[in-house]
Amino acid sequence: MQLSRTEQNYLKAIYMISASSTEAVEASTNAIAARMDTRPASVSDMLRRLSDKGLLNHNRYKGVTLTESGMQQALFIVRRHRLWEHFLVHSLGFRWDEIHEIAEELEHVSHPELIARLDAFLGNPTEDPHGELIPGAHLQMPHRPTKPMNSLVSGEIARVVCVDEGSDVLLKYLDEIELRPGSHFHVVSVEQFDNSMRIRKNSSQPQLHTYSNTQETSSYKALPA
Repeated sequence: MQLSRTEQNYLKAIYMISASSTEAVEASTNAIAARMDTRPASVSDMLRRLSDKGLLNHNRYKGVTLTESGMQQALFIVRRHRLWEHFLVHSLGFRWDEIHEIAEELEHVSHPELIARLDAFLGNPTEDPHGELIPGAHLQMPHRPTKPMNSLVSGEIARVVCVDEGSDVLLKYLDEIELRPGSHFHVVSVEQFDNSMRIRKNSSQPQLHTYSNTQETSSYKALPA
């Protein structure tokens, strides 16, 4: 099925909204509009078009979910995006805070043989540079339980699994403090008055502050170490 760039962007946006929740949820028109940075009226027109193509289940009062065909299309887009990000960092030497916008363009190059060869050239990676899982060749997304860093409590020891790629400032900061996917840390304390969190990477390094009432902190995903 041939899809325009805009249609592809909407499918990926709907997938990302749904994937950000631990439960199956419909993507609302307002949530899609916010992610696409457009007006709700424009979103409604596109949702009708994608629904007519059999890519969406559209509930007027609750939102939309991807059909099986829509999910396959969305996962192929996500797969391409994350493979290109891996290529940009590990083959061309880009920093992880430089690659998102470039991959946003490259993800629309959708020739299956090209993507298969890219995957093989990279050694069939399972994660992108931000720690996000890459859908497999059969367009299945592996399951990995994670939780937001700002849900951790004092005394927990955890490992950073992945980080939202949307904030260049956050990614640069994480480079500065050397906190990346795979890094282990200890939650020293969580302040009640503002939910700010004090963490330590290890006993030889100074304590670091993050503020869990911010979007940046909630974009960390962690697992028990």
